[in-house]
Amino acid sequence: MNITFIRHTSVNVPRGTCYGQTDVPLNASFPEEAAAVSARLDGRSFDKVYTSPLSRCVRLAEWCGFLDAERDVRLLELNFGEWEMKRFDDISDPRLQLWYDDFLHVRATGGESFEDQRTRVFAFLDEVRILPYNQVAVFAHGGVLLCAGLYAGLVREEEAFHSLTPYGGMIEIEV
Repeated sequence: MNITFIRHTSVNVPRGTCYGQTDVPLNASFPEEAAAVSARLDGRSFDKVYTSPLSRCVRLAEWCGFLDAERDVRLLELNFGEWEMKRFDDISDPRLQLWYDDFLHVRATGGESFEDQRTRVFAFLDEVRILPYNQVAVFAHGGVLLCAGLYAGLVREEEAFHSLTPYGGMIEIEV
C-alpha cells in the first residue's frame, strides 16, 4: 500500500508559538498554497482519504476535492498541553528545559511527548496497512509526517526533526 501524507498549508500564528492541537487560522495565502497542493495531486486517485480533524487539514483536503475525507483524532499534531498558544520564549515552566533536553520522551506539561504522538500515529498506520487499499492519502501535520517517516524507516528518530516537511509538502511511504 502506498500512503501519501500531505502537510497542511501555512498558519497565521506568531513564529515560535506552540499551536499543536489548537485550531488556528490559516494564512491569507491559503488559496494559492492549496491550489499548488491540489495541482500536485491532480490526476491521482485514492482508495481512501483521511484527515486530522483540525480545520487546517480538513480545509486543505476539501480544497483538493476530498469532501468525505475521514477524520481521525490519531492524526492530530502534538498536544502541547499548558504550553499551547504560548511562544516558547515566553514559557516559564521549569519542565520546558527537561522537554528541550529530551522531547522524544518528556511530555509537555499537561500534554504529550513525541513518543506519545508516535504511538498513536503508529497505531493508525498499523490499522490502515491491513485494509484492502492500494492508494491512501492523509492530510495531517508536520509531527504526523515525521512519525510516518519513522514508521517507514525513511528517517531515524534522532534525525527526525531535521527532515520536517514544509507546509503543503508531501511524503510517500510504502507499508
